[in-house]
Amino acid sequence: MLTKWGSTRRRTAVAALLGAGALLATTGPVAAADPDAASRDVYVSPDGSDHASGTAGHPVRTLDHARDLVRQRAPHLTRDLTVHLAPGVFRLAAPLRLDARDSGGNGHRVSWQGSGDTELNGGVRVTGWRPVPGRPGLFAAPAPAGLDNTRQLYVDGVREQRARGPLPVTVKATATGYTASADTLAHWRNPKDVEFVYTAGEALWNIQRDGLGQWTEPRCPLAAAEGTTITMAQPCWDNSTKRVLFPDIPGRSVNMVGPADLTNGRHPTYAENAFELLDTPGEWYLDRSAHVVYYLPKPGQDLRRADVEVPVLEKLLDAKGTAAAPIHDVAFRGLRYSYATWLTPSSPEGFSEIQAGYTITGADGWAVQGLCQFVPGGTCPYASWTREPANVAVSHGQRIEFADSVFAHLGGAGLDLIDGTKESQVRGDVFTDISGNGVQIGGVGKPVTDTDADVVRDVRVTDNHLYGLPREFHGGVPVVNGYSVRNTISHNQIDHVGYSAVSVGWGGWPDKIKRPATPNLSHDNVVSDNLIFDYMLMLDDGGGVYTQGITGTSLDDGEKVTGNVIHGQWGLGKGVYTDNGNTYETIRGNVLYGTAYFNVGTVHVDYRDDLGNNDPTLIEGNYWEQGDRDKTDKGAITRGNVILARPADAPPAIVANAGLEPAYRRLLTRPVGGWAPAEAPSRVGTFAVPGKLYATWNPTFAFNNAPVTDYVVTASGGGRTYRATVSAADFAKRAYAEVPGLTDGTAYTVTVAARNAFGTSEPSLPAAPVTPGPNTGALPDVPTSARALPSATAASIRWNPPAAAGATPVLGYLITVSDGRTIVVEGRDALVTQPTVKGMTRVVDGLRPATAYTFTVAAVTATGTGPAATFTATTTP
Repeated sequence: MLTKWGSTRRRTAVAALLGAGALLATTGPVAAADPDAASRDVYVSPDGSDHASGTAGHPVRTLDHARDLVRQRAPHLTRDLTVHLAPGVFRLAAPLRLDARDSGGNGHRVSWQGSGDTELNGGVRVTGWRPVPGRPGLFAAPAPAGLDNTRQLYVDGVREQRARGPLPVTVKATATGYTASADTLAHWRNPKDVEFVYTAGEALWNIQRDGLGQWTEPRCPLAAAEGTTITMAQPCWDNSTKRVLFPDIPGRSVNMVGPADLTNGRHPTYAENAFELLDTPGEWYLDRSAHVVYYLPKPGQDLRRADVEVPVLEKLLDAKGTAAAPIHDVAFRGLRYSYATWLTPSSPEGFSEIQAGYTITGADGWAVQGLCQFVPGGTCPYASWTREPANVAVSHGQRIEFADSVFAHLGGAGLDLIDGTKESQVRGDVFTDISGNGVQIGGVGKPVTDTDADVVRDVRVTDNHLYGLPREFHGGVPVVNGYSVRNTISHNQIDHVGYSAVSVGWGGWPDKIKRPATPNLSHDNVVSDNLIFDYMLMLDDGGGVYTQGITGTSLDDGEKVTGNVIHGQWGLGKGVYTDNGNTYETIRGNVLYGTAYFNVGTVHVDYRDDLGNNDPTLIEGNYWEQGDRDKTDKGAITRGNVILARPADAPPAIVANAGLEPAYRRLLTRPVGGWAPAEAPSRVGTFAVPGKLYATWNPTFAFNNAPVTDYVVTASGGGRTYRATVSAADFAKRAYAEVPGLTDGTAYTVTVAARNAFGTSEPSLPAAPVTPGPNTGALPDVPTSARALPSATAASIRWNPPAAAGATPVLGYLITVSDGRTIVVEGRDALVTQPTVKGMTRVVDGLRPATAYTFTVAAVTATGTGPAATFTATTTP
């Protein structure tokens, strides 16, 4: 919970922190007779007065008034000027808006300096809670003045779940929405508030695949529910269902990204934001028509004493220069940016996601937006879709710094550095509990020359801890870098995130139709020395570092991915993902392991000419499990990489250098938000065999300051409840749990909850019911394409899953070695690679040089172990 200072305590702290001996500052124009007045610092306190002088002993109250004092002094600076913000909560009625007038000057900087407990708060408190008659446990409070809408609610610094649940009806898609099996939704209190959510993922263990791609989670509101007719809001529905198709390429949409639409065998995964869905402690609902907030408290919560916050503002800080008049030489340090929202997804625009938080917008967005040369009237450049906005934003800024700050409890992206921002840095900050992307650098709407004033260049994102995000728009990425020049993403720790960790570049999709990627200005961008682990914990088809599109003009000035340590991937993807049109990337000296299904992505054909070469790429000197031999493949070079038998064998120098540098490692123990049970797991899938069922799920990545210790699986059916507990460590290793003792012929519904030191989470959304009973007994087929890629003392064992799993899904594999060893292969990759027959990799070490070995690999299911593939290899001398 963020600290709230009382008035007396705050005044005492101000005096101690700021010093009582400061000289008086002017409140009017700077007097020529007092040349020192221009550089005197400004002091601000939530207990101050805007009639005060702005000294340490007489601080002003609002940030706007402090800005006005700075604006008077900035043209006359003789030293750096600091705006001292006292500890406490600054509740903003509007964003702090800065422009070129608020810049440093005469070679000096303006610093907005907080105490670490200085919070810029864009929300309002909800008070006056009363029990709701006839609804045991449910409480209601009047919506505070100014609260017309919000998408988040926090209790004592913990994000709570907006009311959600499975659809109470089955639905069939129509041109304008759905036909429901019953008129249930038409009788709900406010059908227009309801939002359908389409969670994507592989078709695994009864998990539905409903997004616009495995990496997306679109959301669309309802426009109406009348009888059994559900009409979806426009333009979200059209932008999520209609696609322009190439006339000469059957089934290929012009946007080239993901499946065609939400009606192609897909349906809503769940519904959100309805009074009727309030059935689980921790859920809330804002009835906008009645101006009432409802909340179902968790055990132990006392709403008479709790700090209940709802975000109202969509921006907390907006530093906006222009090409002709940039804002420059300004630092923001020691601040907490908290309680802001983003309301566009609640509007008819919805959230029609393409990738990394970019969406299709506008009444005819599906037909023209970003489709450029491929359709008449298409807007350019290709793939210039709409970026989600950040709650803190800089545009046309030069030498801007964000340091020693916390970005949390935010409802859009965290921080934008866009449109002409240059020579700026984000250093020593924490990003967590953010609905969408963490840091957004540059954009994808202007692939202009690198002399253009709108170019984002020389931005450094270093020594930050980004974790526990995205919380709402789950296709978000902690660091997203678009078209830019000489940006550096280095020495960050990124962990426990829902999708990719770093995304760089754009516009490479035309290679899907044998056309070149969108030309752009990018060059000399670096992703180096980061520690990335436990990523892709919710969605699939991403990577630790994901790149697509042209990254430079040669390998010399193309993107460099170096010295990173990347491991612990959960979803289907790659450690370093070189995706469509990825040209001139160097991947050197990284430590990569524990990925599904490749450490480094595959090459693509370079369609910039007709020579048939591959996109120029250099993969060199990495320590990995992949084991590829040295080769030059039509311009794609692989050389000098080393098989990593065990993580402990990685070079200590690379491991020690990756992640936060020593001066910043304190960030790893900095608590943010409240102390509470973790968020519920997601995407529960099941299958059944005689007498028991198996369950898998996506692990929790939002802990609320205490890591998950174990998971509780609950199976309900036939009037009885069965539970199984699996430790978080065992689940990370196996990726599934078993619930025995069930009755054949009885349908069971499964939920999963996470436990940490503060208790048990809400249960997950339920998996589709499954019924134990007889199976055919068919064993899995033989794994295919099995081979060994040896070094002197180890071999990378590679195979593809069997074409048919048999009666039940693949749970793992058995590898045998001719020296007598049997190796059990378990993990999430064994589960997720089967449905799409993606490759598997494991390293067998302890081999002797120059020795011939025979290996076998066989698939293991709940039915039994299938026939093995046999192959041989000889280790190198």
